[in-house]
Amino acid sequence: MRIVTWNLWWRFGPWAERQKAILTVLRDLCPDVVGLQEVWAVGDDNLAGWLADELGMHWTWAPSPASDRWQRRIGEPGVEIGNAVLSRWPVLERDVLRLPAPEDVDDGRVALYTRIATPGPHLPFFTAHLTSRPTASAIRCRQVTALAEFVAAHRGGTDFPPVVTGDFNAGPDSDEIHLFRGTDAFADAWDHADASAPSTTLHPDRGPGARIDYIHVGTQADPAGLGTVKRAWRAGDGPVDGVWPSDHAAVVADLTGSATAG
Repeated sequence: MRIVTWNLWWRFGPWAERQKAILTVLRDLCPDVVGLQEVWAVGDDNLAGWLADELGMHWTWAPSPASDRWQRRIGEPGVEIGNAVLSRWPVLERDVLRLPAPEDVDDGRVALYTRIATPGPHLPFFTAHLTSRPTASAIRCRQVTALAEFVAAHRGGTDFPPVVTGDFNAGPDSDEIHLFRGTDAFADAWDHADASAPSTTLHPDRGPGARIDYIHVGTQADPAGLGTVKRAWRAGDGPVDGVWPSDHAAVVADLTGSATAG
């Protein structure tokens, strides 16, 4: 089973050209389930919906409850931002958590839960987008605590461990990542990447190189080994026909599951 997480940089930069580049990368990857952050929507037009139609996938999305705070940054009223999930298989359930933050920095970050009807045990799949302020580690600690409780509330009833994806806006050695991984002994899929491969997921022009995007897999006693990470790598980490798809690279992981991509 191929999992992807990707922050799509909302409507920043040359978004119309980037949209085509994003599709090219995802089409080449042939993913089974994709967690997306910074997805835009305008009326009936939704980037995740368009990608799903082009790729022949199911989809759902969760708009931010504070898109207006983002709109002021680009001067485009009416453009929503949110998280989305694309899936090869139907989405059976969904729920949304607004991640906690003080009023002065609360720009409506959310976590989206979906239950995916894979051919075997259902997959509890989550994608989240944590606050981005460099000095907001304490806020992100609150957010990952809330996220862990959200995961715990929705992970039951299946042998497949929860898969939690997203832009955590924090490095692997940060307090918030250690806190989240310790809540349920979540495994970082990147531990199975080539040690010599570049690991940063944020474009160098956006600040110091950092790995802030993750695929985490929860532990679960399962003799079939569902959710075991086989390998992980970056994608979308270069221009497509001269256009960078996003200011983030995607993270990709192949897991042991009841079906494979291809």
